[in-house]
Amino acid sequence: MSEETYVYLCNKLRPAMERQDTPFRECIPLKKRVAIALWKLATGSEYRSIGHLFGVSNTTVCRCVQDFCAAAETLFVPELICSPDREQFAEMAAYTENRWGLPQCVGAIDGSHIPILGPQEYHCDYFNRKGWHCIILQGVVDGKGHFWNVFAGMPGSLHDARVLRLSSLWELASHGNYFPPCTRNIGGVNAGYYILGDNAYPLQNWLIKTFPDNGQLTAEHVIYNKRICRARVPLSTVHRLVHQGVEDIADALRQSVIRLPAGPELEEVGQGFQQLADSPAFSSCVGAIDGCHIRI
Repeated sequence: MSEETYVYLCNKLRPAMERQDTPFRECIPLKKRVAIALWKLATGSEYRSIGHLFGVSNTTVCRCVQDFCAAAETLFVPELICSPDREQFAEMAAYTENRWGLPQCVGAIDGSHIPILGPQEYHCDYFNRKGWHCIILQGVVDGKGHFWNVFAGMPGSLHDARVLRLSSLWELASHGNYFPPCTRNIGGVNAGYYILGDNAYPLQNWLIKTFPDNGQLTAEHVIYNKRICRARVPLSTVHRLVHQGVEDIADALRQSVIRLPAGPELEEVGQGFQQLADSPAFSSCVGAIDGCHIRI
């Protein structure tokens, strides 16, 4: 990472990550907190090793990583991944037509399987057809490979069509509230803006896909399918890069972080023990303690 990029990140994340000194202690400088998080995400080193390197505790390393990820999501996602306006849709359609020969096309949709550690509850739901646990990232990119719609977090066992129907994109586009009402006569049909999908997705007036190859395709169908496949090249490239990047970050974050309950959460835990226990002696119990060896 260049110095310019590092300074840019620090300035961008300053509102969410910067801390103030107190009468009891001096805060860790912003640049140091960002550097700790970047080192963890880039190398995957243990909290203990990073703590020794930067002269901080393991807990501080953990908090820096959590604060960095939360701040990046809060500050970068609304700016970098947002719904296009009317002018942006027109620009995307013009670029795709000039580059791939598809008028009114504003993007392509696909899903990526992001590997995760299998959760203890409902782990079968996250087991995909490839044989590993994951969540699904559904993304729509334009002809330049820029994301403009993302929906993530669904269990890996779900079909791509099911994930689409659960997303806000389906709800808005199906009711005609997502794409601007800009139509164009194509072959005698007034076509609005649309996105491309593979055969796993349902055919809609705003989502088109290739003709299934049943051995009886006409020459026009073959040409149409080839153009669709060529236009989906940026999408495939972007999803492959995203998948590789997420795998690298996942390898760096294999260590689990346990957040301790406090305040009202402790009261809820205590009520749960009181309902489960037969003895009144457990009425104020909020947990149980034991020790185990965790290999890191």
